[in-house]
Amino acid sequence: MSIRVLVADDQTIVRAGFVAILTAETDMTVVGEAAEGDAAVAMAAGLAPDLVLMDIRMPGMDGLTATRLITRHSSRTRVLVLTTFDLDAYVYEALRAGASGYLLKDAEPEALLAAMRGVAAGDGALAPAVTGRLIAAFAQGAPVSPETTGALSSLTRREREILTLVATGLSNAEIGERLGLALGTVKVHVSAVLNKLGLRDRVQATIFAYESGLIRPSGMSTA
Repeated sequence: MSIRVLVADDQTIVRAGFVAILTAETDMTVVGEAAEGDAAVAMAAGLAPDLVLMDIRMPGMDGLTATRLITRHSSRTRVLVLTTFDLDAYVYEALRAGASGYLLKDAEPEALLAAMRGVAAGDGALAPAVTGRLIAAFAQGAPVSPETTGALSSLTRREREILTLVATGLSNAEIGERLGLALGTVKVHVSAVLNKLGLRDRVQATIFAYESGLIRPSGMSTA
């Protein structure tokens, strides 16, 4: 099935470039274009796209606020933030607003398309440099949230183990190999973790694992 995409960017030329790239793909369909954050929110509500390609800095409502409103309104529509601003504050805010990924605009088209397909499939996508700094920030002492710590009690020991491995960046196949589990079994566990914690995808699960104190930046679980 085709991935239905809404492109939100205030620069006409940049937006046209994204549309041209996506239109050339047989498994993607551009269902709308927005030049402002409030327009993106309205179009997402009306069109129910699978994925929103979201710029951060736009006139009026910014992309971060738009992301928060879109993800709050729909658990089905996912947001991939694409920006020229390689700044930590934007990374944290975008992910906490519900974005399923964060890439820089200098990414190669192939990387962008792969990220979009991954996000649409329920995975997450982060620029490699962003991932490194995100974890480094936790290493410097990110506060542990009592709310997330309490939510961990809903997970079984195996589910906590699965969450830990997801947060270290392992794929389902790698987790299965590490734990001696069938791929289908791993998928069931991952889905259970996401459902119990009310998380959208693996990126949100990774943030949860660090913010709850389940995993340290060294990769060692505290469980």
